[in-house]
Order: sequence, then C-alpha cells, then structure tokens
Amino acid sequence: MCLKMAISLAALKITFMALGTLMVATLIYTLSIDGLPFRNDLLTPWMKTTLLDFYINVTVLAIWVIYKESSWIAAILWVILLVCLGSITTCTYIVVQLFKFSAEESTHDPMHHLLLHHQDNRKDVSWSFCQLVTAKIFFIALGCLMLGTLLYTIIVYGSPFNKEVLTPWMVATLIDFYINVSALSVWVSYKESSWFTAVIWKVLLICFGSIATCAYVARQLFSLSPHDPMYLVLLNKRQRGPRRSATPYMPRISHEGQKAGMRPHQGEPS
Repeated sequence: MCLKMAISLAALKITFMALGTLMVATLIYTLSIDGLPFRNDLLTPWMKTTLLDFYINVTVLAIWVIYKESSWIAAILWVILLVCLGSITTCTYIVVQLFKFSAEESTHDPMHHLLLHHQDNRKDVSWSFCQLVTAKIFFIALGCLMLGTLLYTIIVYGSPFNKEVLTPWMVATLIDFYINVSALSVWVSYKESSWFTAVIWKVLLICFGSIATCAYVARQLFSLSPHDPMYLVLLNKRQRGPRRSATPYMPRISHEGQKAGMRPHQGEPS
C-alpha cells in the first residue's frame, strides 16, 4: 500500500510538472509567432466566450486555493497569479503542495492531503444553512451564465469549428483551458467510486467545460447537509466516514419518571 501511494504521489508530480512545462512552451511559442495578446482584433465573440469558460473554471480553482492557504496575503497572491497565468499557476501550485508532504503523509492517500487544509483533521467547521444555499445558488448561476453565453454565441455567430476561429492565441487559450480541466478531472476521478461515472463526468468536462464543472460542484453541495463539515465536499465517500447526527442524542425520560422527578442513570437506557 505504501508503495502504491508513493507511485501515485510521483505520478501526480510528474503529470503536473509536464503540463505546466507544456503551457509555458505554448505561451512562449505563441508570443513569438503572434505577438502580445492585448489586441482588440483577438477579442472575437468566440474568444470572449472561451475566456468566460476559462475564468469560471479558474474561479473554482481559486476558491480551493483560498481554502488551502492559511494566510490571506498568500491566497490573494496565488489568485492573482491564477488570473494572470492560468494553468501555469494551477500546475505550479499543485506541485508545490505535493512537495510539502511530510514522510508520513507521503505513505497515505496523496489526494486526501493535497485537497484538504492541513488543520481540517483537528477542526470541524460546518456550513451554516445560508452558506450552503449561497454556494449552491452561486455555482448554479455560474453554470447558467455560461450556458446562456454559449447558446447566444452559437445562435448569433455560428459554430466554433472553423479555421477563422482557431487563431494562435485561441489555440493557446484552449490548451490553457484544458490543462485546468485536467486538474479538475483528477479531482473527479478521486471523488467518484465508479470508473464509469468518472469517465462520463470527464467527457462532460471536456465537451461542456465550466458548465459541467458548475454542475458537478453543485451536485456535491446538494449531497451535504448544514451539519456536515465544509471539507467533505472535497472528499470521496470512502474518506468521508459516517455522517454526524444532526442533533445530539438526548436520553428520554419516561412519563412516570418525570412525575416522580427521577432521571435515568448514566449509561442506562430510558
């Protein structure tokens, strides 16, 4: 088991270092052949739609980064880098977290330690009802925004599958987008107990991008109750363990016992 976990940890490091290197090479190549991206002629309708799709996924990753970081300054800096450098930052952040593992953590489930804040085994912060409802509404709204934007762009500007749309910067943006999708797909694979369900969700992520991302996150939120710890949304069912009861157990006193002013002895069933 320890060997299997060590291999999984090494595979994650190699995968995200390779993806980050690929994106750096793509960025340098695109700059060399097509110049800087800050030009009005690049902001075609399909580029705008792709950027919205891209940044909705970045929003999901940014929320995880904010949760992971103990310092607000560090969290803000990482979020700025995510916005500016996209999947290069995603891969860098994940690799940095993987190299922070202690010797003990390296022998256990690497995804568990990667996803969770290091203090979550000691603190048990639950959602309030308003927080859970707000999170559900937020991700449903983002998904609907992306769906509406996609339908509008298709209806008004036609299909994206033509050579005019695939400019060098559009190709670079798509590579950037799908590297972030790869990171989210690793989480989906970890979450899903069935490989078939995991494959279906990965296909949806590839085909529908942030629409599928928001749908998946909302689905995980709807599986929680306000009494569940917040971090359970990140874990799979095997790691969640038994759910806590919504109300603590209180021994009941029989009607006769109440009349007599008696209480059940500790450890004695009522």
